[in-house]
Amino acid sequence: MSRFWSPIVQTLTPYVPGEQPKIANLIKLNTNENPYGPSPRVLEAIAAESSDALRLYPDPNSDRLKQTIASYHGIAPNEVFVGNGSDEVLAHVFMALLKHDKPLLHPDISYSFYPVYCGLYGVNSKLVPLDDQMRINPADYDQDCGAIIIANPNAPTGIALTAAEIETLVQAHPDQVVVIDEAYIDFGGETVIPLIKRYPNLLVIQTLSKSRSLAGLRIGFAVGHPALIEGLERVKNSFNSYPLDRIAIAAGVAAYEDESHFQRTTQAVIATRNNLVAGLKLLGFDVLPSATNFVFARHPRHDAARLAADLRAKAILVRHFKQARIDQYLRISIGTDEQCEALVNALQELIA
Repeated sequence: MSRFWSPIVQTLTPYVPGEQPKIANLIKLNTNENPYGPSPRVLEAIAAESSDALRLYPDPNSDRLKQTIASYHGIAPNEVFVGNGSDEVLAHVFMALLKHDKPLLHPDISYSFYPVYCGLYGVNSKLVPLDDQMRINPADYDQDCGAIIIANPNAPTGIALTAAEIETLVQAHPDQVVVIDEAYIDFGGETVIPLIKRYPNLLVIQTLSKSRSLAGLRIGFAVGHPALIEGLERVKNSFNSYPLDRIAIAAGVAAYEDESHFQRTTQAVIATRNNLVAGLKLLGFDVLPSATNFVFARHPRHDAARLAADLRAKAILVRHFKQARIDQYLRISIGTDEQCEALVNALQELIA
């Protein structure tokens, strides 16, 4: 602690990202990265953009990318906001739309950046517990609040609500902003982006890090009513008018232009996920139903922290959380078939 810190810094509990090891030849299944690289069109676009033009600032509005996203989802460009990864988009959302006198509601087990942003921006929040099956029950949110944020599918559980369940939640809170964080939606969930035309209080956030294999470039976006987007733009332009660089904009556009690559790789991840779930269940693991590029699993007879440590000794990384209610679960990212087979074989040895 430094005497030069501001009072708010002294009280913050920062987000802890998954380990990014410097050790080679690890099977890395701890940070939900896509096991398949980005589209070749993305790499071509990056190469083309790497020119003398980098001396010039990028388009502050990222209009080309906004138009591409809007066309893909059948919405208008003024219903799209883009940022430097969905985490930055979320940061602007907390400042622009979620800070109210009444509390923000969010699940007690969810993306751990939500409480971090509550602390950073002084957002009063109230945790809504998941049920005994680790599911979000929309009826539990029928209470007085200032706003709601939910990850769907939820993280780290991987369980998804249907679009109809989300719509019921949005309908029940016409005077509050409802934010649906769809970081993993492309791996088996049902997006609610089409609902923004009917509900001016709905904001949907997505990322190109997972299903578009661009975690290394940091591209995220939000879609919603133009009035919500305007609020985000006001915060962005008071913070950083150029959040996306020229390379990110070009790569994002190219990623959306190669639909076949997107479909092929997401379906490959889903197929591997199904095989991994079957393999884990044969070993006696309880596995929550997943609509994401990871699974959340526990073994009734083996401590999760010990399993994670023993796997690491075998050069396999998975994610273990110490948080109450989930400290006996492992979050396992979906890798290639070969990587997941190696994981199952290692677990078989460890629990024998």
